[in-house]
Amino acid sequence: MDSSTQFDQPWLAPAKLNLMLRILGQRPDGYHELQTVFQFIDVYDQLYFRPRKDRRVIRTTNLKYVTPDRDLAVKAARLLQNVTNCKKGINIHIEKRLPIGGGLGGGSSDAATTLIALNKLWQLNLTTAKLAKLGLQLGADVPIFVHGQAAWSEGIGEKLTSITLSEPWYLVLIPDCQVLTKIIFTDSALTRDSNPITIGNFLAGDQRNDCLDVVRRLYPQVARALDWLEDELTRRAVGGHARLTGTGACVFAAFSAEQVAREVLASLPAGIRGLVAKGLNRSPLLMT
Repeated sequence: MDSSTQFDQPWLAPAKLNLMLRILGQRPDGYHELQTVFQFIDVYDQLYFRPRKDRRVIRTTNLKYVTPDRDLAVKAARLLQNVTNCKKGINIHIEKRLPIGGGLGGGSSDAATTLIALNKLWQLNLTTAKLAKLGLQLGADVPIFVHGQAAWSEGIGEKLTSITLSEPWYLVLIPDCQVLTKIIFTDSALTRDSNPITIGNFLAGDQRNDCLDVVRRLYPQVARALDWLEDELTRRAVGGHARLTGTGACVFAAFSAEQVAREVLASLPAGIRGLVAKGLNRSPLLMT
């Protein structure tokens, strides 16, 4: 593959789901100690990179709500430049498909994809471990996207243990709101003292999300989506429960059959968008 072809290709930035989320405590620096399980789904942003003759990093896409200087993809490129003293510049074009403030990890995934892509395109030869360490400076979820494997996660997100999970079909509902993570994690009612569990506990069905009650209270659109999906699962007797990914706003349920998930999707009420996606233990980015 020649260099021009490399720069023309799309780089995938997949979504993730938090299949459970427990908050064990809060550190003196304000970060929370967590336990969570990440799995990818086959929905993603697409990023395109074009070389520049100067050293500037320019996002060529006009994204509502996220200015270029706050964009994690832009920050990732600049971080790589600074750490490696790379003199090359880049234009970043983002085809944004993942909702902002949805709990699907879109910004973190864009950052990880930028780190991986520019490490290759700029021929920096940094290891995956080094890229993940850099990613942690950008956000707690970035390392999972760098490693690209479904994982049990502890600490603030940096302690990852790869796990193999079933890969069901997921119905993901997208309420018409953006949840601000900072608001959830600073709410006085948030549970911050959950007891740790094991991977075995999770696999046996302990899949709660400690952010759920706070998100339900503060965001009625999310509460409506959760209630509708839970009622629909009960009515159809398909098993499982409606769950929140991360701090939301997106909610989801797992299905063994794609057809059933799509039947539920077809019955969505007005005001709630949704999609059906396949669970993935391996990020499609690793196949790029």
